Amino acid sequence: MTWFGIGEADWIALQLTFRLALISTALLLVLCLPLAWWLAHTQRRIKVVIEALVSLPLVLPPTVIGFYLLILLGPRGAVGGTLERLGASHLAFTFTGLVIGSMVYSLPFVVQPLQNAFQAMGRRPLEVAATLRAGPLDRLVSVVLPLSRQGLLTAAV
Repeated sequence: MTWFGIGEADWIALQLTFRLALISTALLLVLCLPLAWWLAHTQRRIKVVIEALVSLPLVLPPTVIGFYLLILLGPRGAVGGTLERLGASHLAFTFTGLVIGSMVYSLPFVVQPLQNAFQAMGRRPLEVAATLRAGPLDRLVSVVLPLSRQGLLTAAV
């Protein structure tokens, strides 16, 4: 049955794409918020290495990233082989593998806007909130997230 000229197979592809985008975006925001915060505020030497690793998907072609992920997540790869030895199946050509690939490829597009937003915010608003006895979670919800909403929106899009 078609609806507006879109067949059933097309609807399945659209549902899969929407589900992938929703799950990948949610997981990326949860995982990249602390990473971007750390990158924005650390002075450690390893920061440069982490920033380079995060930016790697911008430099490598998507086919190269996909190839290495297939090797890594496949039955003979480090992750896939370990999962199979533990009794689980490998992740190549599964929805979970698709989510991992999407997250790896999209990582710099989430981390960099968040890092820039956190750096632009500065330390002063957090210091003021701390003097008003705001706890860490309260500072995150009441100060950090509202002040960095442009970066959050850019990262989510």
